[in-house]
Amino acid sequence: MSESEPAYATVEAIAGLASEVDGLRRRIETLDHIRRRVDELATLVDQLAAHVNTTGGAAEPEPVPSWLMLPADRSEAGRVLGELVAWLHAVLLRYSDAAAALPECWMWHPDVVEELLWLMHTWLAAYQGERASIALAADWHDRYRPGVIRRIKTVAGACSLENHSPPAERTPVPLSDAAERIAAWWAGHRDEPAPEPTEEQFAATRSLRRGGGGRR
Repeated sequence: MSESEPAYATVEAIAGLASEVDGLRRRIETLDHIRRRVDELATLVDQLAAHVNTTGGAAEPEPVPSWLMLPADRSEAGRVLGELVAWLHAVLLRYSDAAAALPECWMWHPDVVEELLWLMHTWLAAYQGERASIALAADWHDRYRPGVIRRIKTVAGACSLENHSPPAERTPVPLSDAAERIAAWWAGHRDEPAPEPTEEQFAATRSLRRGGGGRR
């Protein structure tokens, strides 16, 4: 009995070890399968990324032309303004508040043209763009259009064509000669008080105030 017990124990130990080895093998096979799946997914992601880079993905949003930064090109300016005039007639001026707010001299106000231009492009994006949607249209009606009309009333609502004769000079940037001193202060000493304005700058400010800043 004492001679057989070690033999049985050895067989049992080997059987147990074989079972453990089999279990480890199954786990390794499972992990290997997971690794292969991860590799496949990584390859798929790389392929999709390459496809997006090749095709450009979704259509790039078209930049809105800026009237204030429009190139000095007469034909381009004519095209942009012509499109805006057509859109105002077809769409915006059908809204009574817009018709009442838009002054007759609106084209003489570059800031008003700029506002109307981007408003037109938000309308085009909401109704005719590749991503046109009810949500974009709702935004246009609820936020964009009322906001532009309100600002036009503020900056030009009381203006008329007579105010533009003779033509007004372009408004200068107030105290632009102070830019160098202010830049030096901000770059190196912004924790200290700003430079004190000079007598010449105070005089220039008084002149601007008397002249209404050159604005019309």
